Amino acid sequence: MKLVIGHLYPRLMNIYGDRGNIISLVNRCRWRGFEAEVKEISLGDPIDPKEIDLFFFGGGQDKEQILVSKDLQGDKGQAIIEAVEKGAAFLSICGGYQLLGKYYRPHLGEDLPGLGLFDLYTIAGTLRMIGNVVIEINKDFISTNNDSLNTLVGFENHSGKTYLGSNCLPIGRVIKGFGNNGEDRFEGAVYKNAFGCYLHGPLLPKNPHFADYLIQQA
Repeated sequence: MKLVIGHLYPRLMNIYGDRGNIISLVNRCRWRGFEAEVKEISLGDPIDPKEIDLFFFGGGQDKEQILVSKDLQGDKGQAIIEAVEKGAAFLSICGGYQLLGKYYRPHLGEDLPGLGLFDLYTIAGTLRMIGNVVIEINKDFISTNNDSLNTLVGFENHSGKTYLGSNCLPIGRVIKGFGNNGEDRFEGAVYKNAFGCYLHGPLLPKNPHFADYLIQQA
């Protein structure tokens, strides 16, 4: 058995240890006796939706998000959406999470269009939301038989305020920290096997139960 992981924009979107999520996924596959292949996908690289089992999309600054937003439009973005619709797993963090929504509005400049995979939008705020985060996962949103998958922990550092639309479910509710926007106590978004959130640190080494869940879905 081989798991193919598509690492989106590894040199542009990789802050606060996000690459550690790739290391965690690869190791946890190998410890179980099957191969994990990482395909780095950057600007201009095409995507075959049938080739990727699990995508990872890390965080970045506004400068990098401008480049990535342009690159995701057209065939490349449609290939990602097709892969998710057919069951591929997806983990996106911070800047990557924002670009999977409808749009991201920075402090300066025009709105950056997103993929629209999640029914959400993000607006740059004036408050920097920094600190440790604990969220309680709503089991109605994530179908799993793993009783240990009740909480996620991580570290957030963002000024973007993300608001979910009526067709978007959060990963869970914030026990400690700010979450999506510091107002509604929601954190993250879920669509099929795709997940977006603000949890850096990196997320998966701190939450091995969630890493295993993503591998299972993939």
